[in-house]
Amino acid sequence: MRRTELFSWGRLLAVMLKEFLQLRRDRLTFAMMIGIPIIQLTLFGFAINGDPKALPTVVIAHEQGPFTRSLVAALANTGYFRMVCNDCGDDEADHMLARGEAQFVITIPSGFERGIVRGEQPVLLVEADATDPSATGNAIAALQQLAGSALRHDLTGPLLQRQPGPPPFDLRIQRHYNPEGITQYNIVPGLTGVILTMTMIMMTALGVTREIERGTLENLLATPVRPLEVMVGKIAPYILIGYVQVSVILIAARYLFQVPFVGSLSLLLACVLLFIAANLTVGITISSVARNQTQAMQMTFFFFLPSMLLSGFMFPFRGMPEWAQVIGNILPLTHFLQLIRGVMLKGNHLPDLWPHIWPLLLFIFVVMAIGLKRFRRTLD
Repeated sequence: MRRTELFSWGRLLAVMLKEFLQLRRDRLTFAMMIGIPIIQLTLFGFAINGDPKALPTVVIAHEQGPFTRSLVAALANTGYFRMVCNDCGDDEADHMLARGEAQFVITIPSGFERGIVRGEQPVLLVEADATDPSATGNAIAALQQLAGSALRHDLTGPLLQRQPGPPPFDLRIQRHYNPEGITQYNIVPGLTGVILTMTMIMMTALGVTREIERGTLENLLATPVRPLEVMVGKIAPYILIGYVQVSVILIAARYLFQVPFVGSLSLLLACVLLFIAANLTVGITISSVARNQTQAMQMTFFFFLPSMLLSGFMFPFRGMPEWAQVIGNILPLTHFLQLIRGVMLKGNHLPDLWPHIWPLLLFIFVVMAIGLKRFRRTLD
């Protein structure tokens, strides 16, 4: 009786050839294997920047003079400040800071020039949106270094003796919404969006794909149920699951991490509903494209990775180049982070949140239409 060889190179090569043929047939998996490394290299190499510059800044100048102009020019020369409004009033500046349209508000008081000439050290007030401490840390450090050198070339004549001394004005920095720069105030609300993104998309995509694999979804063909009704019926139970997750996170945020909650709970829950719906439509659309659960998992990760990196959760959003911000603004997580931090930390109301609500509504409409079209083909 012939003994079976313990190891055969021929059998090994046959198995390897079979795997390559399987990969060639599974084009989506092969595309993920190539696409995900490319995405990671592109995002980490070009899009991610931990030192954001050109931060939108509002300057409230109650008087114009050589010292004021030199100070504004020095701020712009640092590269950290981009002047978006030079003639805004106090109320408009406060609203821009609350809506996230401005990162800094710099107030030059009346009598600033006269106070410097008299040696009185007038106050220069700098208000910062500190909800994300990493976005403002380097800019504030640049401000503190700037205080001693911004007006050095203007201190001439009788003021020349003040150059070696302390700064000619008193720089006062107010960090709004997170004065102590506590990281949990920024991370914990953001985790709500990250967890919902991961679980809602994954559970929906895998759940529907599992039914397609098992053939149970074919039973719907014998009923008068329409594709839209099937999609809504699949989505509805996960909305309740999402609210359970949000409740757990909010309770932990309040009593475990002491994250303040200064806004409206009902408004936040309404924003959560929009965000859950956006993620569930993505999950349904993925399930209509994927042929099996493995592909559904791969496509979920393919969507989740850019959401994590381009939304502003891990890295400052304004530190990314414009093309990365354009992509980030398409993703639901980017807008939800602004919504939840705006409600919890800033106490924003509906008019302040609308610039981030309508993109979510548009995303739901577009992705729902795509998913409904694909899902109808799946049922057929």
